[in-house]
Amino acid sequence: MRIAILNDPSAVVVDWTPAPLLILVEQRRVVFPKAGGPCATSFFLAAALFKITSPGHNMRISISLYCRACNPSARENRKRMTEVIDSALTTAKKALEINLDARCYGTIVEIGAGQEVAGQFFRVGAAAGTVAKTMSAYDMQFSDQIYGKAGRYVSRERLNQMLAHEYALVCNRLDESRGAETTFFTYAATVAAKSYGQNNFCHAHIGIRFQQSPRSAYSEIILHARMHDDDAAAQSQALGILGVNLIYGAFRHSHKPRTLIEHLLDDLSSERIEVDFIELSGEAFAGVENRLMNLHLIRSWSTRAVLFDAHGVSQVPTNILRKSPIMIIRGSFRPPTKVHADMFSAGLKAFGSMESIDSKNIVTLAEITMAELESDTNSADADFLARVDLLNALGHSVLVSDYFRFFSLRHWLRNYTHEALGITLSVLDFDSLFNPKFYEGLEGGILEAMGKLFPDNTHVFVYPSKINGKLVTLGNVSVEPLQKHLLSYLIDNKLLLDCNVVDEKNLHISARESYKMMQQGNNEWEANVLPEVAKLIKERKFFGAR
Repeated sequence: MRIAILNDPSAVVVDWTPAPLLILVEQRRVVFPKAGGPCATSFFLAAALFKITSPGHNMRISISLYCRACNPSARENRKRMTEVIDSALTTAKKALEINLDARCYGTIVEIGAGQEVAGQFFRVGAAAGTVAKTMSAYDMQFSDQIYGKAGRYVSRERLNQMLAHEYALVCNRLDESRGAETTFFTYAATVAAKSYGQNNFCHAHIGIRFQQSPRSAYSEIILHARMHDDDAAAQSQALGILGVNLIYGAFRHSHKPRTLIEHLLDDLSSERIEVDFIELSGEAFAGVENRLMNLHLIRSWSTRAVLFDAHGVSQVPTNILRKSPIMIIRGSFRPPTKVHADMFSAGLKAFGSMESIDSKNIVTLAEITMAELESDTNSADADFLARVDLLNALGHSVLVSDYFRFFSLRHWLRNYTHEALGITLSVLDFDSLFNPKFYEGLEGGILEAMGKLFPDNTHVFVYPSKINGKLVTLGNVSVEPLQKHLLSYLIDNKLLLDCNVVDEKNLHISARESYKMMQQGNNEWEANVLPEVAKLIKERKFFGAR
């Protein structure tokens, strides 16, 4: 068994595995599922797509572990995947292809980071075939005179104004002369790039309004992006590449929205620019479930986390989290049980009672990790939507992330607020929280992890549980002897805090056992969840409940 890289001539790709396997790649959790195959005694691991970035170049490759003794289709697979890599389009090729397509014609308007998207089309040549107009109304008063006033300069509101105004202009002015054979579009972006001498929040609202066919109703793609480069020039270049990918995707991949998403960061990486929100609308995307499209942003490595509000609507994270104290609970929520409800209640009460926290402003989040979703996309999608709907029914916003460790989650939340953070977890989670193996790969091990979890105004609230019939709390929980002093230190410094049990009679409830009951047709699961949750599960037949 060995690791093979796809652009290596000896690489082999196989399609199935005999057992589940977990691999950590750059601290991302990748699960290879069990599946059938003709060689049950050999280890075959499904190919997994990763992104590798080198200076000036980015490509998707596949990493595989395989058994050399049984690979009858190796040559065909290698040839097929090599063709995929060789045919990858660069940003320049995409821009030129659109420029040479006489059907695509429209306007590009950009505010806040130069005119990098328009520049990409001009630099490759033949831009007269695509660009009717470019503009950058950088001054706020100029912008207001053109598009109308907006509450914030860099916002969805301003983006909508730009798209509506510019798309109406291009259609009204050019429909008579070329509307019968042209699909018009407007690309717009309003950006807060890195300011000179400041450390501001760098982000962009980006969108395209376009026609699928001449004189058809428009369709629309809206994105929110966060820029991570350290200087404005690099951010501007990244935005230019993203813009070309979006325009190209709108005209070439609108019939396959998941493919469109997978190519948003071609020639980029999420370390440079992160797309944390997408919304697809119009006739090109009839029937598309935007929650699943946002989930696919994580699967395609365009972002590490996406957020849904208490109504189940995909949201730009900063819209909900900005400058707010946040209480978050990580769980499987399959289904959300009475214990989860008690944990929310107890954690919120304990967090809200701390000094300097206005309990009215606390944002509560239920977080689901990608590791908690099935590896099969179709079943995972249904499972995911069920959990979001049930958590929404309880009034919670939902965060989905691929963060494996608690401190990584805390770091992500710190992008949006400097207010207090609270993480509520069960005492059962100590099996991983205080397990040194959970932090393998960190130079400082468990000490580094705890330092990253508690560097500022962050507290972990520990909810009791029953273990072997005994009530276990923060006060009497046992950890490995080598971790006892670390536990005492965190308790003494009020970084780990007790949660009072809400209802001890609920502590025996297990989400995992409740799920098994549903699968078996055992209706005893209903006693383990709140009435509104039980009602919704039965009405919609979530989790195979009968």
